[in-house]
Amino acid sequence: MDLGLKGKKALVTGGTRGVGRGVVLALARAGVDVVTCYQRDSEYVASLERELKETGGDHHVLRADLSQPEEIAALLAKVRELHGDRLDLLVNNAGAISHIPYAELPLEEWQRILATNVTGAHLVIQHALPLLGAGSSVVSIGSRAVDAGIPLRAHYTTTKAALVGLNRSLAKEFGPQGIRFNVVALGVIETENFHAMPEEQRKLMSERYGAKTALGRLGTPDEVAGAILWLASDLSRYVTGNTIGVDGGIS
Repeated sequence: MDLGLKGKKALVTGGTRGVGRGVVLALARAGVDVVTCYQRDSEYVASLERELKETGGDHHVLRADLSQPEEIAALLAKVRELHGDRLDLLVNNAGAISHIPYAELPLEEWQRILATNVTGAHLVIQHALPLLGAGSSVVSIGSRAVDAGIPLRAHYTTTKAALVGLNRSLAKEFGPQGIRFNVVALGVIETENFHAMPEEQRKLMSERYGAKTALGRLGTPDEVAGAILWLASDLSRYVTGNTIGVDGGIS
């Protein structure tokens, strides 16, 4: 199905691994010119560059640490240089997570997670505003952890809840300009980290969390990408200020 995305311009933060990678590749296959970024060099960066080259289009994989405001400003300046004064889709995917008992959570770690997941997303959006116009779509990757709560991740869950509030306020503020803001709240997705687990642990996790979903299985990055493609297209032109669960019906 042609979603009418060919030639559109997108920025996907944190797009070399996991869900972000799936989104980047799906957009590129749909004809979108994509800029994405990464924090540290790895084989994932090089392999994504190869895949994008094979796919065709005007794609760029840039280094940027989104916990650093000056690097966010430089990233958006580069996006403007590469794609002009236009950004049709912004996907806030980059994020940080750690697993620490709340009573032992250091202030520095609390601040690190908030700096990347909330302040980083805020600054990316703010710097992107001059490029966003009527019909543009901003999507932030959230988590069903906001509804369920997860031990050892209070700091992470806090940031994902904050994105929901930011999203709803921005939808109201920029709706008159035709810019849409939505959150895609994920359940458990099979990324590289999942597949890197020992087989027994992977099987246990798949069974445990798969049983909590209506579909009886975990999700894939491609399935998350499907929701992003829809939110990037005119099919969702009356959808804004929402949190959309891509979670297999998890409970």
